[in-house]
Amino acid sequence: MKKLQFLKWGSLMIATILILAGCSSGGKSTNSSSKKEVHLTMAAWGNPAEIKVYQRALDEYEKQNPNVKVKLIPVPGDNYEQKLLTQLSGGQGNDVFYVGSETISKLISTGTIADLTDFLNSSESLVKPDEFAEGLWGPAKLDGKIYGVSVDANPYLMYYNKKLLKEAGIEKTPQDYYEAGEWNWDAFEAITGKLRDAGKKGFVVDNNNEVFFSWVWSNGGQLYDNDGNYILEENEKAQEVFKYLERLLKNGNATYAGSLPKGQGADAMFMSNQVGFVNAGRWLTPMFSENKSLDFDYIPWPTNTGNKMEPTSIGVAFMAVNKESKNLEEAMKFMSFYTSVQGQNARLKDNGNAIPSVAGIDDLVTEAEIPDHPDYLIDAREIGIIEDKQTRIPGLGKEVTDIMDLMYLGKQDSDKTIKEVSKKVKEVIANQK
Repeated sequence: MKKLQFLKWGSLMIATILILAGCSSGGKSTNSSSKKEVHLTMAAWGNPAEIKVYQRALDEYEKQNPNVKVKLIPVPGDNYEQKLLTQLSGGQGNDVFYVGSETISKLISTGTIADLTDFLNSSESLVKPDEFAEGLWGPAKLDGKIYGVSVDANPYLMYYNKKLLKEAGIEKTPQDYYEAGEWNWDAFEAITGKLRDAGKKGFVVDNNNEVFFSWVWSNGGQLYDNDGNYILEENEKAQEVFKYLERLLKNGNATYAGSLPKGQGADAMFMSNQVGFVNAGRWLTPMFSENKSLDFDYIPWPTNTGNKMEPTSIGVAFMAVNKESKNLEEAMKFMSFYTSVQGQNARLKDNGNAIPSVAGIDDLVTEAEIPDHPDYLIDAREIGIIEDKQTRIPGLGKEVTDIMDLMYLGKQDSDKTIKEVSKKVKEVIANQK
């Protein structure tokens, strides 16, 4: 009896010590409130190097929460949205998933993703809304309610192949132009022309809204006013972008990504020293950094306003939670970890695929050894924009890029493209109203 009583008192003392240790550990614990084994699935797009980056956060969460297993399901970007919408409408969606800025409006309207507002403001959440800059919510926040949280931020800039430019005999580099305050459209056209003359491709241009808005803003133009009214037909600066891109393509300074042979993407061409410039956020950096024979750097978007820098698009993926998840509470908790300082730190250190969207850990970017000017990413984020006029209208972005495709392929001139885009945008907006 004495031995049994001793064991009981011993067990009670050990339990008390463990509880006290947990209370005094400092910081916010991510340990799951439920000790039963929980299985979650997370869907995301990305190249192989990016998928490795995402996995870092999953591994850290599982380490802190041994009873939770999170399976990462990579989905090709080409059919990501279609597969996501199909799965959710059929009740087969993943617990948490990446959502693009143009897709989240559709999911909000269909009611298939969870309202995260109350959870994010609760003690259970590992990140709070005020840790993010207000400009990073974009279409994920509607009428004061939050439906998605930015996993990180990816301001657009230019990557340039230093080795290729040198081989083409280009003595004055983009960096030289930028430091002299001369990194403008003319300089970009001149350098890409020299690359063309050397038998290389100067610039591979993508047909997506984030790239096009970046070009418009770099010229001081606007497609929508502050109230969301479409103003292309009255805005000459925006119209000039159509003509500039048309000229780059027609003269061979630029190549349309959509015209490349199957399996030959801009990133692969860049790494094999065939193209001088590609536009992207930081997501190409992990893959480029693995190529030891590649010498590259960042440079801000060329401007045409006299200013050294103008706003460019900030590409964001939002993490959303399936409203019908069987483990809704745990899914929300994992979402809050993945987007928190802890989660972003786990993913973005050592040449991560983006830059932080939460405050306090910019040194993960500025202290990166590759490439030489990581600070340009931070500069671009500080003045960048998440476009939230066109993206709030489900399907409008796709309608616009379908029309733009004809110009990029050389099947339609810029003047007709402006007219067709304007006609379609007005039609879609009128139908929505």
